[in-house]
Amino acid sequence: MVHIDVVCPLRKFRTFLIYNTCQTFIPKKFLKDPNIFPERFGESGSLYVEAEQKEYISQIRDVQFVRARNVLGIIYNSKSGRTKLKWRHLEGDMGRLTGEASTNSLVNLFASGILSESFIDEVRAQHQAQQGAES
Repeated sequence: MVHIDVVCPLRKFRTFLIYNTCQTFIPKKFLKDPNIFPERFGESGSLYVEAEQKEYISQIRDVQFVRARNVLGIIYNSKSGRTKLKWRHLEGDMGRLTGEASTNSLVNLFASGILSESFIDEVRAQHQAQQGAES
């Protein structure tokens, strides 16, 4: 697990959530609307959007889609339990993303533009240093 503490725009975190939860089945019209977010409830992974206004749109598989305005925060726990992230609104579209991320989630955080290549390089160097110390 890798500790995450970065500032990022809501739109990029939304992209990450889609990559991690519903990329293969989200309808294109939902994908194009920046106000539609996935939510998931249950024992195996949860995703909750806290917003001033929220309306239910549709459910596909174990994901329900909501239209949210003025998002205050998002809590994401992966199905595996290895990723636990919280995004909290700061100002405008920006928020602070904190928590722990698995390798798969790191890939999707990078792909969504939240993590930079230099961050990934630092994580890789730390991992290699740990492996060297264990040998």
